[in-house]
Amino acid sequence: MSKDVNRRAFMNAAGIAAATGLVVPSALAADEAVKPADKVLIIGVACSPRKGKTTATAVQTALDAAKAVNSSIETHLIDLGGMVFSGMNASGEFGEDDFQRFVLPKLREPKPAGLIIGSPVYFRNFSSTCMAFLERLAVLRKPSLLLAGIPMGVLTVGAYRNGGQELVISQIQAAMLCHEAVIVGGKPGAHQGATLWNNYNDDITKDEFGIDTAKKLGIRVAEAALKLA
Repeated sequence: MSKDVNRRAFMNAAGIAAATGLVVPSALAADEAVKPADKVLIIGVACSPRKGKTTATAVQTALDAAKAVNSSIETHLIDLGGMVFSGMNASGEFGEDDFQRFVLPKLREPKPAGLIIGSPVYFRNFSSTCMAFLERLAVLRKPSLLLAGIPMGVLTVGAYRNGGQELVISQIQAAMLCHEAVIVGGKPGAHQGATLWNNYNDDITKDEFGIDTAKKLGIRVAEAALKLA
């Protein structure tokens, strides 16, 4: 539709509004209301105590696949390896630890349009780093649910092919339901999320099946983020 046609339609609507007392927003405001966001930010969080290792590589793989979906998508990896912060405490108050300094600002501004959380599997459970991260996310629930409506996928890395990866995915998904996040899985072959096997001396890229699930998860999160942005 041409600008002239839009202008005529607006003027006609304005004339009707003047006669009936209705308030019609400006044409500029209407255009801005339907204009999609220029950038769609997807953040990946690697919740392993080992910085730059298999979990971080897998999450980055998912982010790279997400970025390739559309030119409007931007990605950012938060690698928690080496950071020092605790989980929830009795008072709910915390000092200037690494979560406050390095993690929280990146989740608040700009607000992410999608989230991918990755954790290693320890004793059929997520890492203590992941537990602390999930507990500290409570700050994003007040005064409003900052992560509500955001598509969120989960990625896990285990020492065995069937080492509890899907169990950990379910545990993290359950925690994120408290934020009213939109839980998504991957494409066929990774419906629940990405499951990787560290069986190659920390070279997770050699797990072709697992890497494929990470890519499928990234694509699915990106598609959902674009639809909801």
